[in-house]
Amino acid sequence: MQIREGPARRQAPSAAGALRSPMSAMMLAMFATMASFYVAGRLWQDAQNRLHLIKELDRRTGQGQSAISVDDTLKVVACRQQGKRLASLEMELAAAKHKGFVGKYTPETNGTHSGKKPLIVIGIMSSFGRKNYRDAVRKSWLPTGSMLKKLEEEKGIVVRFVVGRSANRGDTFDREIDDENRSTKDFLILVSLIEQFIM
Repeated sequence: MQIREGPARRQAPSAAGALRSPMSAMMLAMFATMASFYVAGRLWQDAQNRLHLIKELDRRTGQGQSAISVDDTLKVVACRQQGKRLASLEMELAAAKHKGFVGKYTPETNGTHSGKKPLIVIGIMSSFGRKNYRDAVRKSWLPTGSMLKKLEEEKGIVVRFVVGRSANRGDTFDREIDDENRSTKDFLILVSLIEQFIM
């Protein structure tokens, strides 16, 4: 008994079947190889042309191969310009000193100000009714009198109580703060700050 294949089992020749033949695969491989050789040759030729043009340009300009980029050249030019400007400013300064002009911020002062900048300024916020608080701070860690001045001159540390003025200028609160400041000399009174809360 033989089993016959029905029409469903038979396949019609398709495009996939045509590419399976050895001759088609060989032709496709040859075409791909030739195409890749062509593209590689064109790229090589372009690179050779660029190299020839660069050499010709260097020969005509006489520069040769430059080791400095355009950015480096611009930086060098900017440095030269700044150097010229600095030299002219130094000459102007020397001429002004020769004519007798003295700078506002020169270290040679007449002895009224040391010219030394403070290292740190510590402001302790306070208000009018906090005298007990200020006294407690003075007793615990804030130096007073000559020790406060010594801390300021030697270490460059300035410590002050920061307080404003009352809305009614010259009233009792202002007078109390002024009296305390005269005795302790550790206040920074901000005239533009109006104290609103009295504690």
